[in-house]
Amino acid sequence: MIRRLPAEWEEQDAVLLAWPHEMSDWHPNLDEVEPVFREIARQVSLRQRVMIVARDERRVRNQLAASVARMENVLIYRIDTNDTWTRDFGPITVYDNGLPRLLDFCFNGWGLKFPADLDNLVTRRLHHHGAFGTTPLDTVGLSLEGGSIESDGKGAILTTSECLLSPNRNPHLSRQAIERELSRLLGSKHVLWLEHGFLAGDDTDSHVDTLARLCPGDTIAHVTCDKESDEHYPALAAMVEELQRLSTLDGKPYRLIPLPWPSPRYDEDGQRLPATYANFLVINGAVLVPTYRDEHDRAALTAVGTAFPDREIVGIDCLPLIIQHGSLHCVTMQIPKGALP
Repeated sequence: MIRRLPAEWEEQDAVLLAWPHEMSDWHPNLDEVEPVFREIARQVSLRQRVMIVARDERRVRNQLAASVARMENVLIYRIDTNDTWTRDFGPITVYDNGLPRLLDFCFNGWGLKFPADLDNLVTRRLHHHGAFGTTPLDTVGLSLEGGSIESDGKGAILTTSECLLSPNRNPHLSRQAIERELSRLLGSKHVLWLEHGFLAGDDTDSHVDTLARLCPGDTIAHVTCDKESDEHYPALAAMVEELQRLSTLDGKPYRLIPLPWPSPRYDEDGQRLPATYANFLVINGAVLVPTYRDEHDRAALTAVGTAFPDREIVGIDCLPLIIQHGSLHCVTMQIPKGALP
């Protein structure tokens, strides 16, 4: 059996979203955040299907119809959730001998930080509803979140030790044991570990999709901090040095594309929020890039366009998303081609 975790830029069937609702942490900010979800869903629907899990199907359908989404590409399932971060509780899809297979890893609220009992059931409930047709589903007894890993589709996995070695995720597994599990479950041949890099206000223990992203042509797009007075400067400078030392399966260095550093953003209590341009989403024919009403937004769109020159680059205002410490990639999970009926 040949198992492979596809790259995000490979052809997709859909993108999965979980709609914010009044029983989630989004309750005080629904009026601000729902427009962000509408625009993400609309942009996806123009190019492929968008799967949405929601408490109130009619409310979501009416909002998307009003936003001029392509409704024939909108699939809505009435499934309850704790929150909206489908990147981390949605299915991770691999190919076995070219055929898709869904993996449902354990999601424990980023190391037992937040309630996740409903989110942890979403993939199985979608499968029960027939959302994936006859595509098989494996429930995996390993804590792993989609935002913690990046794949180039050729066997390389990029991740961070801060997250995958967290004592509240898989404390019984060593680094070597985790590498064996990534090989067995995802078909990895080469695990690239980052020991440095963080974002203040991030609850995920340094998910790699907030820091560095694998891109086509043995390229990595990564955040940089150019202000020595910033608390992030030492760790991110060390991370860039690590990236410069990484090599591909062929032993070649990666092409590195630096992403600009957005201006600091804070919540009403003065806590810094984790704004990052690395949290973009690749879909069929386009890349959706988070923007923050920031002077560096345009430069970020240009940098991502350098990594994906054959795709349309679409900015999505994600300033409301970082109120709850995540961004665009965090609230989405791509479903690769062949996984949906």
